[in-house]
Amino acid sequence: MVRRNEQRRAALVDAAIEVLARDGARGLTFRAVDTEAAVPLGTASNYFASRDDLLTQAGARVYERLQPDEETVARQQAAGRDREVYAALMRELVSRIASFRTGYLALLELRLEATRRPELRRVLTERVRADLAANLSYHEASGLPGDATAVKLLYLALNWLIVEQLTLPDVLAPEERERLVTAAVERIVDAA
Repeated sequence: MVRRNEQRRAALVDAAIEVLARDGARGLTFRAVDTEAAVPLGTASNYFASRDDLLTQAGARVYERLQPDEETVARQQAAGRDREVYAALMRELVSRIASFRTGYLALLELRLEATRRPELRRVLTERVRADLAANLSYHEASGLPGDATAVKLLYLALNWLIVEQLTLPDVLAPEERERLVTAAVERIVDAA
């Protein structure tokens, strides 16, 4: 029975992500989540203590779903260690994150909501810091070129490229985005 409850909780959190992406934080209600998850009304309120709890768990779930699978990590670890490989890894990263469009848009909504909700801000800050620390650690262990500043600059630049791609996809053509990722790696890593 516990497994079933955890599956339902995950389904409700995934539904919350979809609602956040589609309707924004103001549209995130227990009723909207129940409807999105196709469960009886009142189900979400049985799983989450409050709307803040739901928002917080949705933020954690987005990051969970954005993690690369084991096969991707193994392939990346077996790859070369030059700028070209680094650029290919970053293009793949942008593509993987952008392919979870609703998750990233929900995360943007959560970040905006975090400006008004201290507990959500605390949770997201901890999660983003941990994610950035993991990226720095992975980079250092991988032997890829560039230093910690280069990793942080790429993190910031590529995040905005993803925002542009998901919110205004016609500003830059897909091939131009690919060239920009490569150029960012080349210029930022060379400057490090």
